[in-house]
Amino acid sequence: MAAMNVLSKAKSGARLPPLPTIRDLVRLYKLRAIKQLSQNFLMDERLTNKIVKAAGNINDNYVLEVGPGPGGITRSIIRKTPRKLVVVEKDRRFLPTLELLSESSKDFLNMEIVNGDILDYRTEQAFPDCPQHDWFGKRAPVHIIGNLPFAISTRLLINWLREMSLQIGAWSLGRSSLTLTFQKEVAERIVAPILSEQRCRLSVMNQVWSKAELKFIIPGKAFVPKPDVDVGVVTIVPLKTPLTTVHFDVVEKVARHIFSMRQKYCRRGVANLYPPEVREDLTELTFKIADVDPLARSFQLSTEECLRIAEAYNQLVMKHPEVEHYNYRAQKVQTIDEDY
Repeated sequence: MAAMNVLSKAKSGARLPPLPTIRDLVRLYKLRAIKQLSQNFLMDERLTNKIVKAAGNINDNYVLEVGPGPGGITRSIIRKTPRKLVVVEKDRRFLPTLELLSESSKDFLNMEIVNGDILDYRTEQAFPDCPQHDWFGKRAPVHIIGNLPFAISTRLLINWLREMSLQIGAWSLGRSSLTLTFQKEVAERIVAPILSEQRCRLSVMNQVWSKAELKFIIPGKAFVPKPDVDVGVVTIVPLKTPLTTVHFDVVEKVARHIFSMRQKYCRRGVANLYPPEVREDLTELTFKIADVDPLARSFQLSTEECLRIAEAYNQLVMKHPEVEHYNYRAQKVQTIDEDY
């Protein structure tokens, strides 16, 4: 009978017992957003529900929430009755409000609270009982959801894309999805097509390994305290077959160089991949192998053209392994030190 009762709740949406509102909890526990941690609270339940809805059907699935804070999005997740919910929160001040939610939902939800830094958290440890799913079959029933701190959002995303490309971490279980908030400008960069003013390294890296979609924009005034920018909600689903077999680190390195000088010819950025003594010859050879116009600007390059440059660089590194670890910026620092 108890199992049937839980199933009934799962179908209709779980009802939490009467609880103070998030706004009341923030007042009760005197929770102040810390600017240095890029904290902004989302109090509007309609918006937290909309974020969770963007993740798709999470009922009976596995959910990892990043930076739950006082638990606004957490409540919306709980109401959709996932099989297991893991929340990772660095700030200990929020533990009492999260423990309140865990206690209130214990009859129908397995919720685990991790007090730690998401940058150090190993996502493959979150769901040890989740079976592995065929990468080329249905998506894994695993979702990462979070209102990310602006200060670490890009770094986190690059880390997760790397794990996605290697099929490790949360992606060792299959094609797990991401539903995340970003500063509006960053969200637009993630999905930016060729010729867009926002096109950058982040655009290319996402489009090589995933399908990213900007779902909707949340006005800054919806957050407490109000940030200076609006916020975009983005969903990211891994591609069954990525657009390249070149290692993530190589593609990321080349893309970073391509977009390092946006308004200059892409040749300028690519040239910095090579030491001065071989720079001219190898740069010319890179564009010849890639069949890409060296006088194009970075935002004019398609994802496929960026990949052809990365593949050409990868070929040349195999022939000239001495250039692999060349670091243009380190070389500049060394030169300055020698001058002084």
